Amino acid sequence: MSGEALAFPAWHDGLGKFENRGSMSEPYPRIPYGEADIRRIRLRGWLYVDKTRFLRRLEDESYAFLIRPRRFGKSLWVSLLENYYSRIVAPDLWHAMFDGTDIGREPTEDRSRYVVLRFNFSAFDDTLETLQERFQDYCGGILRDALERNPDLFPDAAIRRILSPPGIDGKLRELFLHVRAHDIPLYVMIDEYDNFANTILAPRGPEAYQSFTHGGGFYRSFFATLKAGAGESGGGIERLFITGVSPVTMDDVTSGFNIAANISLNRHFNEMLGFTESEVRGLLELYRDRGAFDQDVDEALGLMREWYNGYRFAKNVETDMYNTDMVLYYLKQSVPNEPVPEDPIDVNVRIDYGKLRHLLTVSREAGSRLNGNFDLLRQAAGEGVVDANVNPSFPLSRLSDRDNFLSLLHYFGLLSIRRESRDKTRLGIPNQTVRRLLYGHLRDGWRDAGVFDADVYRFSNLVADMAYKGAWRPAIKHLRDAVAAKTGIRDYMDGEKVVHAFMAAHFGMVGYFVIHSERELNMGYADLHLEPFLAAYPNVAYGYVVELKYLKRSEAADEAAITERLDQAKKQLRRYLADEGLRGFPPSVRHVGLALVFHGWELVASEAVEGP
Repeated sequence: MSGEALAFPAWHDGLGKFENRGSMSEPYPRIPYGEADIRRIRLRGWLYVDKTRFLRRLEDESYAFLIRPRRFGKSLWVSLLENYYSRIVAPDLWHAMFDGTDIGREPTEDRSRYVVLRFNFSAFDDTLETLQERFQDYCGGILRDALERNPDLFPDAAIRRILSPPGIDGKLRELFLHVRAHDIPLYVMIDEYDNFANTILAPRGPEAYQSFTHGGGFYRSFFATLKAGAGESGGGIERLFITGVSPVTMDDVTSGFNIAANISLNRHFNEMLGFTESEVRGLLELYRDRGAFDQDVDEALGLMREWYNGYRFAKNVETDMYNTDMVLYYLKQSVPNEPVPEDPIDVNVRIDYGKLRHLLTVSREAGSRLNGNFDLLRQAAGEGVVDANVNPSFPLSRLSDRDNFLSLLHYFGLLSIRRESRDKTRLGIPNQTVRRLLYGHLRDGWRDAGVFDADVYRFSNLVADMAYKGAWRPAIKHLRDAVAAKTGIRDYMDGEKVVHAFMAAHFGMVGYFVIHSERELNMGYADLHLEPFLAAYPNVAYGYVVELKYLKRSEAADEAAITERLDQAKKQLRRYLADEGLRGFPPSVRHVGLALVFHGWELVASEAVEGP
């Protein structure tokens, strides 16, 4: 990475207001995990990877809407916009934040020019009864604060007039009239615009969600007011920037996406949020050179590539992005001079992605049946790839459409663009973190619908014996007996791919193995590779290559048919186990092939195959 990409504050403190805490004499910069305030990061000399070059291209879009997965740095980007464009940021403070960055070396004409109105909807909970009142109070407070911070443009009489209407819509209309009359440039920023809508949707359901996003709902009215302020000739809003994790709410509150340009799939913004591999390598080398990171850089980068990389947000690009917070989590766990984190998945990531669960089953009133989206999720998790049209916009009522649901998984970061064709886009699971999360959603769906619920504690102990002792039969028997005892899953486990996903999802909940589905080994594709996760568990002694064979329930499962399937699996396993990549593991690791034959939901044969 070039020295310019890692930006540290270096400014002349002529007014004596800022302490240069980011001097290069310090051992290493603090890792800003969980921080979303550019001012705190820059003034205190914390780590910052410079993305300010994208400000120039963003200025080409007066009204922009950006969707990115959770924990990709959206709030930090909005904070950067606010501090760069706000007219009330003092010059010495501006230089403290932006000197040494790309945009600081060559600022645009619009810097420090705007009255900024910044909304952040991340803190709203699911208390529907008081939601509208709290929304009105919050927005009114944000507006009042912006006016009072610009007293030269908004004298007391103007503030009283603007704030006199009872609701935020009326207040905004008065604001737009004032800024038009006095030629005041206004920049409106909305961070996590869909967060509280999603928070309501999950526990309260579609009707509660539609109460404020449709018809005369207060949130729909809010966006209608913004649209009017942005759309009129000489209107009140000169610039608008909105972030979220899904286009669903925007489509619902605007009856189609027409309030701003959706730059989410624009290739020019693919690298604006997240880290490139060269940037991640630069971070590791920085802390290594400062004596704070004693892991092997190449090995650490390989592990991070497996768990945090793989996000591609546009067609016709070749750069995959690393999740921002996942990288910072790894660094925070590893600095100063700590070993590889035992759990590569941050618990906060698990919590954030848990908000997808309401999409997996229908409402309890309908019997908590697994819906059609669940099978799409199962297909994506089990097969690793799926083809779809990535749609830029769709309402909640159309979420059951195949392409819309798969598009939503892409926006959430659970699937990512892999390849484009004339008709469809190939989407794939970006990394091991997401694979684990998808497997968790499958298990949650089966449990919530009353289909299957495994004894996690018991199974985890048995998988530990697989990893350390090579005792694979007890774990396989545990799953077999649990399925036999839970009649709900028998009708569901129909088909080889379903059985495949079921096995992967349950082995995926234990940390000793890295789960690979359809792993290419020796010019073939193994159903599952349970790769020893040696970076976190260096004493794991066994890995497994699993080949599943399936007999339909309608087929005869006599001894000859079972033996034929078993022999096929064993032949394939012998070839897979001869793969050169498996021979590259340490001598202490032994790979075993497992041939499993299912008849419907019933495991009818299992046998081990030794490697060469």
